[in-house]
Amino acid sequence: MTIRVLSIASEAAPLVKTGGLADVAGALPAAVAAHDVAMTTLLPGYPAVMGAVGTGGGKTRAVHTWPSLLGEPARLLSGTIGDHPLLVLDAPGLFRREGGPYGDATGRDWADNGLRFAAFARAAADIASGAVKSLRFDIAHAHDWQAAMAPAFLRFAPAGIAPPSVMTIHNMAFQGHFPATLFPRLGLPDEAWSINGVEYHGGVGFLKAGLDSAWAITTVSPTYAREIRSSEFGMGLDGLIRARGNQVHGIVNGIDTREWNPASDRALANTYSARTLARRAANRTALESAFGLELGSGPLFVVISRLTWQKGMDVLLSALDHLVGTGARLALLGSGDKALEAGFVAAAGRHPGRIGVRIGYDEALSHQLQGGGDAILVPSRFEPCGLTQLYGLAYGCVPVVSRTGGLADTVVDANPAALAAGAATGVQFNAVTHEALCDAIDRTVALYRNGALWQAIQRAGMKSDFSWGRSGKAYADLYANLLEAR
Repeated sequence: MTIRVLSIASEAAPLVKTGGLADVAGALPAAVAAHDVAMTTLLPGYPAVMGAVGTGGGKTRAVHTWPSLLGEPARLLSGTIGDHPLLVLDAPGLFRREGGPYGDATGRDWADNGLRFAAFARAAADIASGAVKSLRFDIAHAHDWQAAMAPAFLRFAPAGIAPPSVMTIHNMAFQGHFPATLFPRLGLPDEAWSINGVEYHGGVGFLKAGLDSAWAITTVSPTYAREIRSSEFGMGLDGLIRARGNQVHGIVNGIDTREWNPASDRALANTYSARTLARRAANRTALESAFGLELGSGPLFVVISRLTWQKGMDVLLSALDHLVGTGARLALLGSGDKALEAGFVAAAGRHPGRIGVRIGYDEALSHQLQGGGDAILVPSRFEPCGLTQLYGLAYGCVPVVSRTGGLADTVVDANPAALAAGAATGVQFNAVTHEALCDAIDRTVALYRNGALWQAIQRAGMKSDFSWGRSGKAYADLYANLLEAR
């Protein structure tokens, strides 16, 4: 029997992307299709999404309308994303505005984000409950706080009409907390305003409500599933996670090997494989030119990251003089905290030809960094899964990572035992401190200077299987178990 799943996400590649959530939501339908799961993705009707799907040519059609969806007129459009079904919530008053999905062009959050994503979740719950006669679903799968109210709306729906729900945490740090004045607009029963409902610290807690209401919770790596049970990583919700017990599952993310494959990547100056690593040299030369870097005998480190405290970018900034002192160089692509942006730009000015910085994001350039860099630095203080290290493994760009969350699950440290066994795929370090990161950089430089050993590490990483195969099956098994329990 085919299991029909409604995937509820605020972004999905390639239509709209601000981070890893989009990559996962975009790849998941294909990942589960091989296991007899038919997944339909629901997205908000942002301008970019509406522009991509259009409204003509028979590809997109309206299948439902809401005269008032939490006070706003809306309609539901049916189309496709790649080879898979897509639903778009076209609510112009909520989503058709210039700027990003969550904030304006200056980076400030939209003041009505609570209402916007409550309406999105309300629509998802309606669809999952059978409000659209032409659409039937067995499972509702919500991603992050923007979709987290969907399991809560389903929980308080009339008995017997709501399917089982899954809540996936991509990052516990982002929870969606809004004033209590939002509650009367949600249309939920009074009983929902409780510690066992949507109330959280005197307001409406979106992620908290989803975690409390969903039949099952997943997060994007086994280690992160354990970490969020602690006060250090649980961000105030660790008690709830502990209370859910064995209903919390860690399923590591995969990568889309059609989009991220060095043997066929059109963004690269030269394609290559684990057997033809020498062809990577052209990509490194192109990267050096793009970032204005001098030639050097030391490794070329790369960074593709949000420039934030979570990502450990302040610690990396403190270690740049040491990195350059080892003979290494750095090419960085990212944006985020303005002080950190300014700090990296200043470091590039201090070390011309040794450090190159691009503020912003460029999808093609991110591929070029993975294909031309020698090692990718990921010094995150916490990292639910992480995708850049997975791309690094696939591209022979050796990950240098902190030992946390999905980084710990996916990178094998180049310790003596792992090196002897040929299993090492990167460098791990424990505390995210200046000293620990400098030591990891020193270890990486030493490994790099042993050419045969470095290539063995590259090839071991490139042979790792981080496609969606196993993870897709894990999600399919979870869906099947929920239906059986029902």
